Amino acid sequence: MVFHLSEEQKAQFEKDGFIVIKGFFTQEWADRLLSKSRKLLKEFDLASHPMTQFVGTSDPASKKHVGDDYFLDSGDKIRFFFEPAAFDTEGKLNRPKELAVNKIGHALAMLDPDFRAFSFSDDVKALVQDLGFHSDPRVVQSMVICKNPAVGGAVNVHDDQTFLTTEPSTAMGLWFALEQATASNGCLSFVPGSHKVNRLTKRLVRVPGGGTEIAPVPGMEDAREVDWEAPEVEWVAAPCDSGDLVLIHGAVIHRSERNLSDRSRFIYTFHCIEGSAEWLDDNWLQPTPEMPFPPLFSTPASADP
Repeated sequence: MVFHLSEEQKAQFEKDGFIVIKGFFTQEWADRLLSKSRKLLKEFDLASHPMTQFVGTSDPASKKHVGDDYFLDSGDKIRFFFEPAAFDTEGKLNRPKELAVNKIGHALAMLDPDFRAFSFSDDVKALVQDLGFHSDPRVVQSMVICKNPAVGGAVNVHDDQTFLTTEPSTAMGLWFALEQATASNGCLSFVPGSHKVNRLTKRLVRVPGGGTEIAPVPGMEDAREVDWEAPEVEWVAAPCDSGDLVLIHGAVIHRSERNLSDRSRFIYTFHCIEGSAEWLDDNWLQPTPEMPFPPLFSTPASADP
């Protein structure tokens, strides 16, 4: 039987901007995707790697963000991005490469047969349709986030539309727990209802000549920034078991803490956007002629890339 959201679940997502769907996929699928992730980590070539590091979101005090070609050209590839804490003072890895990676991205849904079968399954298609994507939803930025013990870094306060911007804003995240996510190993936390008041004031954009920066949205340069970490702001943790799905509205404010445990927190995630919406041509992630963003409803799960 194909999965469908209940009316109560739809209402909660509309109210809070996120929802945890328990047991959306089987433990067999969780194990299969986790095993494939570990295989990819074991087999990638370190000798040819540019040692690109990834920080979950840019430092609020700085406009700098990862932006080398290895990152910017990863939209149609499977690439590996390291945790900054996995390097010593001499710039060498301080642990095995399999335990040093922040994430694997950004085209797993198209290039890996296991992740493709999962991403374009009937359950995922029905779920996205239940959420109001009826015309032509596209899959973007498919990746595994590893959150390895000790080095898995915090992801600062952010919303997803800052990094995946359409006109109008349509981004929605699907975040699949391949392992248990707890407060000690870096589960997500949200500000419920923030998607209803949060405005897009800045974006991660490509810079002419190369690289990226966080830039103000035209007309919003003087907009008042909300301090989402102020004491009066209510944050709600969203712990998960393997097999759970977290739906994330593109404007909802969220974050995750460092992994302080001895257990990893592997998750698989991708975003959906409406194909009818304008994908801005200065977004950091760009489709290619060889691999446009795949349409969710009409892409077979079993077809070759």
